[in-house]
Amino acid sequence: MARIASEAMREQLEVYFIMGSVNCAKPPAEILAEAIAGGITLFQFREKGSGALVGEQKYELAKQLQHICQEHGIPFIVNDDVELALALDADGVHIGQEDGDARIVREKIGDKILGVSAHNLQEALAAVAAGADYIGVGPIYPTKSKEDAKKAQGPGIIRLLRRHGIAIPLVAIGGITAGNVGEVIAAGADGVSVISAIASAPSPAVAARQLAQAVHLSKKGAQK
Repeated sequence: MARIASEAMREQLEVYFIMGSVNCAKPPAEILAEAIAGGITLFQFREKGSGALVGEQKYELAKQLQHICQEHGIPFIVNDDVELALALDADGVHIGQEDGDARIVREKIGDKILGVSAHNLQEALAAVAAGADYIGVGPIYPTKSKEDAKKAQGPGIIRLLRRHGIAIPLVAIGGITAGNVGEVIAAGADGVSVISAIASAPSPAVAARQLAQAVHLSKKGAQK
């Protein structure tokens, strides 16, 4: 997938689901299929943490989940693992601040989608300079989904980035629920990114649908 215009990217970030095998109480393929039925707009394969798959097992799971995304027209992003993304011809790569130099990743992946995590203005400016297509901002609220999560900053960090001229698409992550979506969209986020809110929900489809509805309502309210 070639790099897409930022307006299309904003739409694809609306309900951004992140998942790996360690986040799942049932088969990952089932959860992803349900989440897609509920309305997610983008998927990131993030196979990290205690008990995460490696090697051939990781590759096979990624390939299975990518196939499901392709069947439904959902962009498939790989977290951190550039070699895996290239081997699969994934739609893009997302990296954190500890995952390497965004400029080098951009060179390796060409015009595939590049997402970069940022926790402050300096990191966000560097991500823009490196050619990021979007920035993942957070954690906004406290989260237990990531073992290495930093301190929550609240929606104010999104407002700060927008005030200082960060114009590329932003997606908020960390403790996001249907109940607080309105706050992050009002602050300037284009969408929300979740792990456990969908992966750990009794019904991933219902959870995804509630998030999608909350994002759409919040965006409508922001346009009035």
